[in-house]
Amino acid sequence: MTEIGAGTLILAGAPIGRADDASGRLRAALAEAEIIAAEDTRRLRRLAADLGVEPRGRIVSYYDQNERARAAELLDDLRAGRDVLVITDAGLPGVSDPGYRLVTGAVAAGVPVTVLPGPSAVTTALVVSGLPSDRFCFEGFLPRKGGERDRRLAALAAEPRTMVFFEAPHRLADALTAMAAALGADRPAAVCRELTKTYEEVRRGPLDKLAGWAAGGVKGEITIVVGGAPEPEGLSAPADLAAAVKAREAAGTPRKQAIVEVAKENRLPKRVVYDAVLSAKG
Repeated sequence: MTEIGAGTLILAGAPIGRADDASGRLRAALAEAEIIAAEDTRRLRRLAADLGVEPRGRIVSYYDQNERARAAELLDDLRAGRDVLVITDAGLPGVSDPGYRLVTGAVAAGVPVTVLPGPSAVTTALVVSGLPSDRFCFEGFLPRKGGERDRRLAALAAEPRTMVFFEAPHRLADALTAMAAALGADRPAAVCRELTKTYEEVRRGPLDKLAGWAAGGVKGEITIVVGGAPEPEGLSAPADLAAAVKAREAAGTPRKQAIVEVAKENRLPKRVVYDAVLSAKG
């Protein structure tokens, strides 16, 4: 139920690179908004200047570290009838950026929520990657700790949809190496750097080759697109995989090597075959 007299929460899509990608609606909204909640107020003022806009409303910071407290304050403003425009440094609020907490609070309070659509690194990278775009999933940033990251990737090993990730440039090589180990060295992928900017670059190839390239050092905003797991061409049932490993062991092949061979022959991550062997033992 909509709260009578409440303001409107406006989620504004910001350019991901070039200021002239901003829509006319964004220009008008920045000029007219009563309150602008910006991830970085300095970058917001720079964008407004580039767009020839002079915001007349109150500008407040709204970033990860103050999101909880600021969301409560902004909800009070919305309930009091003031419109609030939320804008992040690039892309849409709530997509690996602050915004989700405020949206859920507004919905629960019956406050109207609307969106000013804009550029998104997720869909931009997806369509330029050359990988299937009919079905995809967005995984955001991988965990920073190696063990947590490896567990997340292991859970995605059999994901059939194209996957999109964000990553920091200084962690790119490690992330791609971990992806190659968990998803397969030959899994097709694309690394999209500085999308829509002057030095935009898209590198396509298997994960192990991209990891080697990234080891030399990469700068800029990074989006990674990885192809989904291929349809199995050979064995897939855990019992069959375990039996194939056992047969190789009986012929004298060490278990570790047998797992590698079965995984390669059936176009599966080694982890899937290893888990099948463990399940058979249990």
